[in-house]
This record gives sequence, structure tokens and C-alpha cells, in this order.
Amino acid sequence: MPVAPSRRLEALPPYLFIEIDRRRKAAIAAGKDIINLGVGDPDRPTPDFIVDAMATAIRKPQHHRYPYDDGAPEFKRVVAEWFQRRFGVALDPSSQILSVIGTKEALGHLPLACLNPGQVALTPQPGYPVYGSATIFAGGEPWPLPLAESRGWLPDLEAIPSDVLARTALMFLNYPNNPTGAVADLAFFERCLRLAQRHDFVIVQDAAYSEMCFDRPAPSVLQLDGALDRCVELHSLSKTFNMTGWRLGFAVGNRTLLAALAKIKGNVDSGQFGAIQEAGAVAIAGIDRPEVRGMVELYRQRRDALVPALQTAGFRLQAPPATFYVFAGCPAGLDSMTCATRLLEEAHVVAIPGVGFGAAGEGYVRFALCAEVERIAEAGRRISRMRW
Repeated sequence: MPVAPSRRLEALPPYLFIEIDRRRKAAIAAGKDIINLGVGDPDRPTPDFIVDAMATAIRKPQHHRYPYDDGAPEFKRVVAEWFQRRFGVALDPSSQILSVIGTKEALGHLPLACLNPGQVALTPQPGYPVYGSATIFAGGEPWPLPLAESRGWLPDLEAIPSDVLARTALMFLNYPNNPTGAVADLAFFERCLRLAQRHDFVIVQDAAYSEMCFDRPAPSVLQLDGALDRCVELHSLSKTFNMTGWRLGFAVGNRTLLAALAKIKGNVDSGQFGAIQEAGAVAIAGIDRPEVRGMVELYRQRRDALVPALQTAGFRLQAPPATFYVFAGCPAGLDSMTCATRLLEEAHVVAIPGVGFGAAGEGYVRFALCAEVERIAEAGRRISRMRW
């Protein structure tokens, strides 16, 4: 018999990014000067003080063996100190903090830890595709939670049907938000928590961009009374410290959920390399260093180089208050795939079609501010010359 992939893969939505990437590669092969604002991957290197810490740590023999499954004690201690200082929340490093191999890994495994087959996970749209795919892999049912521009990219909690809430076991949140750049306040998190308490489900808040805010700091859902009873929050070193390739993050919150996630992970991975965790602890301890904080100002400059040009060119948008993404409404009623295709073919600028983040993303395209200011300004000039 021929080998066939599992049927669960057939339930995944099409991955439209592959087609955009195919066209990007073809344009490069044809000699076009492509400005890639598609992938959200920092273009600046990891700061030297972190790389130097890694260079020292990698030579320590204790890191050449299996690491601690649930995270190195020193890494978790530094996380606890930062969380107390940043959010005013005291965490027990031994039971309320878990190191993960990047937040994407944790998001992929969490539904296996808290979702039974047939149960519902509320998944924001437009949103990170992993929320839905991880739910499908766990045998759950993703229920799209539409985010509307008119509501500041917050979902309408009152619009969730009662029969859906009765089957809900998990709600995914993501603020500051990818792809929209929106920031939620504590009042919104409070409404989500009360809904979860009434209908007995858990909340997973993806806070990977918590330190990439331009105006006011983003809150943590764990600042709310009762949040530790049913919430887990995920934080990443990838974007804050330009460490996407290092694969390091941490989950904090409810002890039972973290123990369940640790049990899943204990059966499928052996924890992150100890030297990376040692360097990660140095990174978090140095989060206020100028070379780290300066990245936020750099992204602000890049944002301000692109947003006015897009507005002039006929895109509908406001300057995002956080992240390094610009989510822009397509001009002249174009659908997102057509808009992204024309940007690539006519301006030689790569952007991601909003429909790739779910049906609610249709009519938008996402630009990642992962190129130098001069290149982003050039992208704006090229786009402004297009005729829609």
C-alpha cells in the first residue's frame, strides 16, 4: 500500500504563505531587488552580551548532558524576579514557571495538555495559525473568535454562542497582537477571565510581544485576582532579544496546567539546551540595557517610515501601538491575495495576505518591520507609485 499522511493533516487550512514565498524566490531568481517585509524575523543580530554569555556557557561540561526537563533553576529564578519587577506578580519558580523551546512549541503542546477530543478552543482571527492547528492536532474544534478593526482588534465576547461556550475548554488570547499590533488593557482581560470562570475554561495568553510597545507597557493577564487559578501566559525571548533561532521562552501561571504541559513535554522532548537557558537568564537580567531597549525605538522609526507612505498610497490603517507588524487594509476593495501579489510583482515588496491569518483577515495585508529604515522607506516609495 502507498504511504499516506494522517487524516488530521487534511483538516489544516491551506498554507498560503508557501505560494507567496514561491513567487518571492522566482522574482529574486529573475534579478529583481526584493524588499522582504513578509516574515516576522528580526534582522538585527542577538546583542553581544548574550552571545558572549552563550560562548562561555557552551564550554561548561554540565550543559553537555540532558538539561532539566522543566527548566534550569537559575533561568526560572531570573524569570521570577523579572516578572515580579515588571508586573508585580509573585511566582513560585518550582511550580509556576516552565521553560519552553520557544513559545510556538508550547502553543503546539498546550491543547494536548488541557483539551479533550471534541471540545472547543476559541481561536482569534486574524491570528497566529498555530492556535488552530494545535487544536486540530489535539482532536479539538477551533472556533474562530473574530477580531474587528472597529473594536480595536478585540473580540466581541457577547457574540460567542452559548452552545459554543458550553463546549469550550480553552481560549487563546494574543496581546500585543500578531498580526494587528493591537494592545489589550486589563479591563479586557478581566472580562475574559470572568467569562472563563462562568463557563469553566482556561485561558492561554500569548504574550510574545509584551516588551515591544511604543506608547504604554502591555499588562499581564496574571495581574488579575483569580487569574492564577485558570490562566497560563507565554513569553518569548525571540523578538525582544533578536533570538528567534535560539528557541527559548517560558510559560507562567496555573500550576496544574504547567504540570500537565510538562508531562506532555517530558514524553516528546528533553528540554532546551542548558547553555541556551544560561544565556537566556543573562538576557532577561539585562532587559533594560540600551542595546535591548533601543530595538523598540528602532521599530518605531521603521513603523513611522512605512505607515504614512501606505496611507498616501490608499491603504487603510493607523500606526500600530505595539509589535513590529503593520496590518493595513487593502486599497480599492482588493482581496488580500491579489494585493500581496501585486505588491510583489509591481513594487517588489513582500507582504503577507491577511487571509493567511484566518477568514477575518481578508481585506488586509501584513508588513513586518524587519528591514533597515532606508529599505522600508524605499518600499514605501515604490508602493506610493503603484496605481490601484
